[in-house]
Amino acid sequence: MTIAITGATGQLGRLVINTLKTKNAPGGIVALARNIDKAADLGVPARIFDYDAPKTLPAALDGVDTLLLISGSDIGRRVSQHAAVIEAAKAAGVQHIVYTSLLKAPSSTLGLAPEHVETEKLLAASGIGHTVLRNGWYTENYAMGLPAALEHNALIGAAKDGRISSATRQDYAEAAAAVLLDTGLRGKTYELSGDESFTLADLAATLSAQAGKDIPYVDMPEADYAAALTGAGLPTELAGFLAHCDVQASKGVLFDDGTQLSTLIGRPTTPLATAVAAAIG
Repeated sequence: MTIAITGATGQLGRLVINTLKTKNAPGGIVALARNIDKAADLGVPARIFDYDAPKTLPAALDGVDTLLLISGSDIGRRVSQHAAVIEAAKAAGVQHIVYTSLLKAPSSTLGLAPEHVETEKLLAASGIGHTVLRNGWYTENYAMGLPAALEHNALIGAAKDGRISSATRQDYAEAAAAVLLDTGLRGKTYELSGDESFTLADLAATLSAQAGKDIPYVDMPEADYAAALTGAGLPTELAGFLAHCDVQASKGVLFDDGTQLSTLIGRPTTPLATAVAAAIG
């Protein structure tokens, strides 16, 4: 069984490949990436795979039995890109596609949701066997801002007291690897999230405990938070997106009390304290 991973040089793709290697995956692992030079350190065969060059995709999938389609990063263009991959998979005879979607995508009010919903529909209509991994929020989305919170003695956001059921990329990578390797887990839609949920005030308290100083959480209106992020050097579009996500978190969009992720990976998801410790060194 040959397993191919799209977005192989991205943060999630790398972790999936490394996890598959530790599990002694039968058959081959193929890294699919726009720039295969960046895949040189992965230790598996690599093929050029550019979503925007659809005519080249079927050949890149030659001999692939199972494909992990990690959702693209070009927000606003992902439906057409994913459609090209699915069509190429059909042409190449791929037997199963595993897709990384979004937690509770059909009901989610996140701006990311519609493209995931459309991709899920494309998969359902494709005739190819498929599994949908509706990934919740990555803990790293918040952990990456913790060094700045330490520097400025405050954690800022716009999520109010909304609870966030995040998990680390490694947790989600292990879930993807489990489904790729165990055919008995396929053909389902999984709602994946962390075992514990937290508010941003909880995150600030965890950071404070580990840093040995008080780091309060300061909640801000959406526009003010976006402006603060822009002032810190983030692109305007990204700052607006992050502020939007925080506001949706305040409405419970990032909360889930299921345990499908920990069940898939056979262990509890990574505790928030562990992720915070890793983020601040």
